[in-house]
Amino acid sequence: MSRTSKVVLGLSVVLTVATVAGVHLKQRQDQQRLRDGVIRDIERQNRKKENIRLLGEQIILTEQLEAEREKTLLAKDLKKH
Repeated sequence: MSRTSKVVLGLSVVLTVATVAGVHLKQRQDQQRLRDGVIRDIERQNRKKENIRLLGEQIILTEQLEAEREKTLLAKDLKKH
């Protein structure tokens, strides 16, 4: 095998290995980015559920407060008369 052939073969092997390694690393990065996105989505969904739960509690508390205010106002009106 001539020297030129050996250099070309060596260069081809190096480029092939570099290409395979590059593709592998890119796939790993893409998979990690996808996992991170899924985790962020799950966290976002959990925050949304928690916010909805808190909103429901706030609605109930607001209704209770309004009912108490109404009772207080009625009691004051009855005392005046």
